[in-house]
Amino acid sequence: MTTDIWAWVHDVHGDLVESGQHRLADALAEIAGHAVEGRNEQLDAMFPEAMASARALGLPWVEVFLRHWRLQNLLNKRHQGEAAMAEAVSLLEFAHREETATCPQSVCAVQDFTICHANIDGPGYVTERLAVLEETLERVEPARACFDCLSREYADTLEDDGRAEEALAHLDRAQARIKAADQQVSLAFGHSRASALHRLGRYQDALAAYDAAELGYVSARQKPDDDDRRKLAVGRAVMLAALGRTELALEQLPGMAEAERYPDIRYRWATAVESLTTAGAYPNDAELGTRLAHWVGYLDTAGSHRPCLDLLLIAGRLALRRGARTVALTLAATGERKLTRLRRTEGVAGQVAALREEAEGLPVPALPVPAAGLIDWLAGQEVPAEHAVDLLAAAVPAPGADTGEAGPALTTDLVLNLAGALGSLGHSAAAAELLRARMDQDEGHEQLVLMLSGLLIDAGDGEGVKRLADRLIQHRPADAHWTRARWAAAEGRWAEVGEHCAALLAVDPSRINPRRLAASAATRLGDHATAQRLYQELLEHALPSEGTPPELRHRTVQQPDLWHLITAATANRDWAVVRSTGALLGIGFATDGGPVDEEWQLVTIRATRTNGSTADLPAVRTGPASARILPVLGEELPLNHRDVVVFGPQLLNEPPAEGEPDENWRPAFELLVLLDPAGYTTYWLDGGWPGREAWTALREELGEAGYGLWVYSTGDYAITDPADEDGELPGVYAALGVPPTASAVEADALLTRLTTAWEHPLSWPELAEAAGVDVALHRRIAERYGL
Repeated sequence: MTTDIWAWVHDVHGDLVESGQHRLADALAEIAGHAVEGRNEQLDAMFPEAMASARALGLPWVEVFLRHWRLQNLLNKRHQGEAAMAEAVSLLEFAHREETATCPQSVCAVQDFTICHANIDGPGYVTERLAVLEETLERVEPARACFDCLSREYADTLEDDGRAEEALAHLDRAQARIKAADQQVSLAFGHSRASALHRLGRYQDALAAYDAAELGYVSARQKPDDDDRRKLAVGRAVMLAALGRTELALEQLPGMAEAERYPDIRYRWATAVESLTTAGAYPNDAELGTRLAHWVGYLDTAGSHRPCLDLLLIAGRLALRRGARTVALTLAATGERKLTRLRRTEGVAGQVAALREEAEGLPVPALPVPAAGLIDWLAGQEVPAEHAVDLLAAAVPAPGADTGEAGPALTTDLVLNLAGALGSLGHSAAAAELLRARMDQDEGHEQLVLMLSGLLIDAGDGEGVKRLADRLIQHRPADAHWTRARWAAAEGRWAEVGEHCAALLAVDPSRINPRRLAASAATRLGDHATAQRLYQELLEHALPSEGTPPELRHRTVQQPDLWHLITAATANRDWAVVRSTGALLGIGFATDGGPVDEEWQLVTIRATRTNGSTADLPAVRTGPASARILPVLGEELPLNHRDVVVFGPQLLNEPPAEGEPDENWRPAFELLVLLDPAGYTTYWLDGGWPGREAWTALREELGEAGYGLWVYSTGDYAITDPADEDGELPGVYAALGVPPTASAVEADALLTRLTTAWEHPLSWPELAEAAGVDVALHRRIAERYGL
């Protein structure tokens, strides 16, 4: 039995392919790449189906593999802590059952378990982490990749305990054992060494560690991928900035947008930026503060308490330098709350206390006008956001203060504005807490409820949403249902969205936005009949803007709703509604009745492959919300040549600027549903390029017979020249779409007749096999031309 995880994956992948389980085989081959590269959408798209297949087929080892790599993504790329703990514990138990204990990947569940605890409170769980890692390392051979991973995790744990020198010594011993087993340490090994050196203040040595790790990786004929390059760049930026080499640090530092996309580099990015702002090489402005606040909020919601605190302290120090008093105090309060979630607080508790003390020492700004006029004054001024927050915080009366007859209403208005400003600066949780406290004094204020629910949803505070909805249900049931519906939408629970919106409309049938949200949810669930009904009801209840002439009512107030109605009606084949609604938008049709099937323009349809990635497909628009697909496609997409699809109304790409026409630009829309499948079957052609004239003739004759032909190879595709072992010939790789009116036998005969005179033949083994003709001929062609 092999202990090489990738040899096992290769073997199982082959078995799955042979047994026809292509989707599961693809998931097995691709999920690790998605996990480590941070392709979260692709991973999330493939994981549920792959897991269901593995369980249905009784493949517990495959289940361990899939669950481990998903956890690696959740823990390392998304930095989840308590949010991932239940799965980490469950996988550890599952991976050590009798049927999974010998799986090559089962030991990795230990690493997942320890990383999860590190994200929650690394120093607080040092003893437990070291114990489980020591026990596991004793039974793992140094030749296995797991030994490398677990050794790095052990060093990280020592670092969390303030024992960076011991961490370096451990890495040295582990590397020696790995080399003695005739193996190469991973590139990540260099990151662990650099991290320990950074803690010791040995920044130049840390840079050397990165260089040595990268050189060793390249020397082993391995190429750093995007994830490797990103981590190396941000790690080097940290060290260079610490050394005062600001220009080189800025060259290495990934952009803010890249740090936004990849949570695993955010702390090191912020560490580098803090040093660069100190040197005056990077702007310490409100935009930076807002971005860091959003990242702090993300870690807060994910239950990664220690990383949240570490990043929060950087954000707090930068806020102090900007003089942003309220922002710094807000961060200090968040830090104090996070401290209560840690097992070990020495060192960090003092930093949080210092942050509060320095923030309280910043001057409270004098109000430019009396508190009663501050909101109007701010509306007429261009006041920097953080200064505006300080002014609003200064104007809000202290709890229990006598505010006079107009005081309660004024206080609520000030709190609403302060909460809105804080939320815009990335402090949604703190803003929600302000509103929650004010609701105890002014529960009937409608705007309080609306803003509070929005902030709770933005902060990802599901418990807060539940408490608010429970509080509202008796006296304000419509608001309670609306709060629950919006939270369900934020989490993608579309069936619940419809249920809550229906309950709301039963209480208040006049509401407009709940119908929009419910219709959107129905669309996502594929219930286009319900979506159409809701959009039609919405139009009946909607009122035009004040002063809008009746003849323009639909064109101004409800245009997006009309487009959504057209989309739903197209999916339902309700052509009368498509035509009548199109008329309200000024759309003309070539025919007066029946199905809408015209030729309008070339568009792009964005579809999702089975692995979760997207593909942009050229198509001909046949109506306001329908299009006919042009390419011949393979199994990775649920579409094929001449299929008619319905697409969503939102434009996915920006049109060319006025006065700057782009002949190559095509509007892009998202695939919604397959309306009319054309029934084409795809077979692949490979071989020598016969020249443009011969290929054009082939395409035209196939087209006249109802076939589709689509070239996938590019101009540099070359095949082996059988007359010259070292020579090459231009090749072509294409997809043939066989219509449902033709058999494989007919398709094979037609292709044979049309290409028999070519100097270099094409090969189509799958079609030949389906036709029951000589497959060996096509295999000989493939072997002869190196296809």
